[in-house]
Amino acid sequence: MTGNEWLAIAMVAAFFGLLVAGIPVGIALAVSGLGFGFAGFGPLLLQLIPSRVYGVVTNYTLLALPLFIFMGVMLEKSKLAEELIDVIGHAMGRLTGGMGLAIVLVGVLMGASSGVVGATVVTVGLLALKPLIARGYDKGVAAGVICASGTLGQIIPPSLVLILLADIMGLSVGTLFAAALIPGLVLAALLAGYLIVLGILRPKLVPAIPADERAGMSPAVLRAKLLKVVAPPLALVFVVLGSIVGGIAAPTEAASMGALGALLLAAGTRRLSWPVFTDTLKTTLITTTMVFFILICSQPFGLAFRGLGGEGLVHRMFDLIPGGLYAELLFLMALLFVLGFFLEWIEISYIALPLFLPVFANTDIDMVWLAILVAMNLQTSFLTPPFGWALFFLKGVAPPGVTSMDIYRGVLPFIGLQALALVALFLMPAMATWLPRAIGW
Repeated sequence: MTGNEWLAIAMVAAFFGLLVAGIPVGIALAVSGLGFGFAGFGPLLLQLIPSRVYGVVTNYTLLALPLFIFMGVMLEKSKLAEELIDVIGHAMGRLTGGMGLAIVLVGVLMGASSGVVGATVVTVGLLALKPLIARGYDKGVAAGVICASGTLGQIIPPSLVLILLADIMGLSVGTLFAAALIPGLVLAALLAGYLIVLGILRPKLVPAIPADERAGMSPAVLRAKLLKVVAPPLALVFVVLGSIVGGIAAPTEAASMGALGALLLAAGTRRLSWPVFTDTLKTTLITTTMVFFILICSQPFGLAFRGLGGEGLVHRMFDLIPGGLYAELLFLMALLFVLGFFLEWIEISYIALPLFLPVFANTDIDMVWLAILVAMNLQTSFLTPPFGWALFFLKGVAPPGVTSMDIYRGVLPFIGLQALALVALFLMPAMATWLPRAIGW
């Protein structure tokens, strides 16, 4: 290896060292990239960085990020999830495991409405965890279904992960949204199927809502509430996703429609107030700033890694893997899964992926299929201990009787279900590629 290649390895090691020392990821990226890049090829790095940063901040597609974040936060602040859980929970309450199924459906609706995982997990955790336990649900099952359902927003469009992957891999956002739809719904069906089987085999873990509690809402009132509560977010999702997938609007234009639609939905339900509006803007600003700060700080790191010959190192590493192209892809999936135990999805997306993707760029691998495999793999990073963010989000709002071990124990079966969905997608690429081709993307 050359001296510059040793610098590339040292740069990656320094980055992880700074993370372990508690340095924020953006600063760790910038410091390691600038330091080792300057050591490797001098002031030329500083001349290249401004154009790369300018490309990030002027990327029209990335404008969809703050708009989709605003849409999701507005729906969360307007307490849409609270009504959804109450109404869908009563509709399915007579089934064993019915409340868990309701939470999966709410996860699908909230994921399709926002794509913001933290907001969904915290909201559903605050509203549903204590009532589930009070109705006899096992603590681990209750925690697991909330965490797993909350992460559905990672794969069900409009997902922030898919928008960033489209930018990293040079793909159309609309294509990835269409490609992720079927795998996301299959994953949701697996979660629901697990709860149904659990209700049959071990009904004491997931009991039905007591009959006297269900009797408090008549069938006619329940149907009216279902129409009133479920129809508006469904219509919003249909308009936003339908306009993108159908080619009517660009992702950024559809995101602006979604943000306006969420605002009108909150106003129409009389839940829009000045404090709600300002709180939504503040949360949107903080989340968007965090994402773009990491994007900007990743530019010197990526430039330095390529300039120091890091891509050649990665290619040679993959060449050592026996079994050909698909074995290399399996290795990438395993590596991303392991990284998910320690890093967030955005760190993996902008650090690990750009290092490994060139290996597959000029091969027969369908890049759309690869992107959805990566997105579903990254979704597990929210659930895998010890640093799964969904676990931290739920622990922060859990009642005193729910321990971290309860949450860790509860998510294990759902991690297995996500792995099963990933294997199914690997074996059946048409799950991701059929819909985009069918609609002509």
